[in-house]
Amino acid sequence: MTDTLRPAQTAVDGSAVQGAQDGPQKLKRSIGVVGGTLLTLSCVTPASTLFVVVPDLFGSLGTATALTIAIGSLLCVAVAFCYSELGTLIPSAGGEYAMVSTMAGRLAGWLVFVLSLLVVMIVPPVIAMGTADYLAPIVHLDPSLAGAAVMLLATLAGLLDLRANAWITGVFLVLEVIAAAVVAVLGFSHSERGAGSLVSLDVAGTDGHADTVTAMLIVSGLAIALFVTQGFSTAVYLSEELENPRRNVARTVLATLAISTVIILVPVVGITLGASDLTELTGGDIGAMVTAWSNSAVGTFVSLCVALAIVNAGIVMVIQNSRVLFASARDKAWPRPVNTVFSKLGRFGSPWVATLAVGVPGALLCFVDLDTLYGVTGVSVTGMYLLVAVAALLARRGAHRHTHAWRMPLWPVVPAVLIAVLAYILTQQETAYLLWTGGITAAATLYWAFYLRPRPATRWLVSIPEDARD
Repeated sequence: MTDTLRPAQTAVDGSAVQGAQDGPQKLKRSIGVVGGTLLTLSCVTPASTLFVVVPDLFGSLGTATALTIAIGSLLCVAVAFCYSELGTLIPSAGGEYAMVSTMAGRLAGWLVFVLSLLVVMIVPPVIAMGTADYLAPIVHLDPSLAGAAVMLLATLAGLLDLRANAWITGVFLVLEVIAAAVVAVLGFSHSERGAGSLVSLDVAGTDGHADTVTAMLIVSGLAIALFVTQGFSTAVYLSEELENPRRNVARTVLATLAISTVIILVPVVGITLGASDLTELTGGDIGAMVTAWSNSAVGTFVSLCVALAIVNAGIVMVIQNSRVLFASARDKAWPRPVNTVFSKLGRFGSPWVATLAVGVPGALLCFVDLDTLYGVTGVSVTGMYLLVAVAALLARRGAHRHTHAWRMPLWPVVPAVLIAVLAYILTQQETAYLLWTGGITAAATLYWAFYLRPRPATRWLVSIPEDARD
């Protein structure tokens, strides 16, 4: 059975321990659509995704990379519809787990929380470790150490007021959009092949000859393609701090997905057309291509913009992740002492203990094998989207049928088709990554069975702020 939502109470002193013990606190509403969009776009971090994640796709998919990202973006439209409807029904900092718990029950909500926690803990260090490559024109750094430094810097920035962070990340966002635009213009102006190459499905093989990219490779690559624009869900995590969430959550989610898709996909097309040959494209060294198309000064400028974009992404992701952990403590997912600590708010209104709890481990994850992080993230994102789609399929039953909220078109076809597609994508992932993710999920299920489930009246009490009902 679906749990009844419980209103969050406002604490007189946001940092007081007593407030965390007596009742759940709520975050203050301080940002509008523009601020929310800047923060959400920064979490998608289109430039750092373009320069850090997309090169791996070029390495396995070659000229099919743009097509795979385009298909992934179309799937994300359906995902965004689900997030928009559920996010306006359940505007909570808990994001996916609050939505799924309310619609599909406490166990489903707990599982999606575990998957979302995996994503929010792994993605920042994955992006951060790309910093060293783009600081190379100035200084040579160890990727793991540079990534850890970025994570710690982002953690310090995450302790500040959210409105201040919206402006900081907004400035960085402008720089990364400029970098992506420069790459796109240079790629198109140095085109070596026609538009037909975008569907030629070729990748350079180990012997230097062209190999064909199969349909199964494209399907397998969709897990990473979904990750490319994954950050649009940040709008849901910020829904407690967005003004007029019933209206602004959907606007922020959909606008962010559209903008980020353009910022990422257009340069990918330009790179595909402008690479001198298939071997260079498959190598995925975008910085070297930019330098070859222009000069070292332009290459250095783009690299520095990307490095700033990575720092920007780290800041916003730490902000997002701390809200997830804060909300889980507010909803009593942990033993009482842990809930008390993670529920504390600092002088700037941010959950400072939760911020440290996600930032410091993120720095440590920078020393883990990158391929493993990529694989587990892809599986986790796909599984999380699948559970959100299930919740969206249940979003119009009972009392929720008449609740004032943004409603997606073509319901229930959109979530039903999305469930089938995402389930198939999961079956095409590497066994090792499925086992890693499945093992973590199994351990979390045991925690549910032996600790949370026997305490339905005192643990895992999913809540939304009282004023979000208006």
